[in-house]
Amino acid sequence: MDAPSNAPTGAAHTSAEAPRHGPAASGRPFGPRFVTPMFMGSALNPINSSVIATALVSIASAMGVSVGQTSILISSLYLTSAIAQPTAGRLAEEFGPRRVFLAGILIVLLGGFLGGVGQDMPMLVVARVLIGLGTSAGYPSAMLLIRRRATDVGLKTPPGSVLGGLAIAGAATVAIGPTIGGLLVGWSSWRAAFLINIPVAGAALVMAVFWIAKDRDPVCGRSARETISRIDLAGVVSFGATMTALLVFLLSLPNPDWTALGCAVAMAVVMVWWELRARNPFLDVRLLVSNLPLTRTYLRNALTLLGTYVILYGLTQWIEAARGLSAYEAGLILIPMGVLSAVSARVVSQRQAIRKPLIAAALFMLAGAVATLFLNSHSPIGAIIAITALFGLASGSSNVTNQTALYKEAPAETVGTAAGLLRTFGYIGSIAASTITGLAFHAHVDDNGLRHVSLVMIGIGIVVLLMTVLDRQLARSDKTHAH
Repeated sequence: MDAPSNAPTGAAHTSAEAPRHGPAASGRPFGPRFVTPMFMGSALNPINSSVIATALVSIASAMGVSVGQTSILISSLYLTSAIAQPTAGRLAEEFGPRRVFLAGILIVLLGGFLGGVGQDMPMLVVARVLIGLGTSAGYPSAMLLIRRRATDVGLKTPPGSVLGGLAIAGAATVAIGPTIGGLLVGWSSWRAAFLINIPVAGAALVMAVFWIAKDRDPVCGRSARETISRIDLAGVVSFGATMTALLVFLLSLPNPDWTALGCAVAMAVVMVWWELRARNPFLDVRLLVSNLPLTRTYLRNALTLLGTYVILYGLTQWIEAARGLSAYEAGLILIPMGVLSAVSARVVSQRQAIRKPLIAAALFMLAGAVATLFLNSHSPIGAIIAITALFGLASGSSNVTNQTALYKEAPAETVGTAAGLLRTFGYIGSIAASTITGLAFHAHVDDNGLRHVSLVMIGIGIVVLLMTVLDRQLARSDKTHAH
């Protein structure tokens, strides 16, 4: 791939060139003790993104608000994650991935507890923000830990099963999140969608403390000014302001808040201006322009997750409100989607090809979108299961392949930030998805709204398919691996 060689260097680069020593240099460098806590930590964000889907109707009833108003619980986590994922990656590069990983898990535990005892919507929103903040540390820290471990043992890339397992942890948990949520809400209450974080994050914390080696990166000896410069705090703030203003505009639809859109555009201009001049840019605009394969990976990931989440939230709400099923029954219906997502991710992770799995994922998504157009409140359960299964196949294969493409295209010394940005672009798509479902079901959750969701999905599927088929770099990459 054509990643530029003049990317900024930092603490991550220094650490990557450190002498090989410690547990990475002997035994099983990528054994279960190393990968299990990372898989669990990186899965916390996607599972929290989707587990709440089947709890929204119950939360709306308990809090005395409309189902549409509960979309703030989705978008608040997405907005926080969109900002925090690359920020966590940058912090991991500067201060050590293990430290950032552990700090994130502690924040998740706090958010899970607050949500579990929350008595009103503002408290639930705070809990979701904390969960978004904490879970954002898992994936970029894990990618950096894997990259450094591979360097320590003299590998250019880690075993395919490691990256594949990391992707499966994300793809499968996104798909089975509504299933888990449905079972939890059916057996207990909507509070379980928050409290589930406590045992899962607690287990990940204990394993990470004992099984992941301490960071070699120094955390002292820098002035506050140097630390702020290396993190690019101004870039983080301007990016966060841009995303916040954009979210306010999206949530205002169908009565657009043009002031918010104007602020988003203005802040985006300021951000680009600053980042072009920053010594250690948070969002490396030059890299995005010069490394087009990496940029296309980001955009493809955003659009694919936009499509996946529109179905996850839109179809799940429709199953409960229009089809008349309980959260527990809705969760059971989505089990095949989760299973097929994990299976397709596993199969794709064992292969070197990138373009063909991405084309297959786009076709699965497009087929599912077209089929959704024919659903109504009298459709058989089997038809609904078959459609969600198509999206499971699309989710699993696209998640793994886009992650593999990122690992090959991103500069090695900034893989933490790059991995965070992959999730950020995905969450931009997810924010748009929550807006689309909110618009489609603004007044009622009914068949007509589902048709609108389907039409949007068809358009997205066509765009993703064309982006993939016409991408010559993907074709060249597959030919290289074939030889």
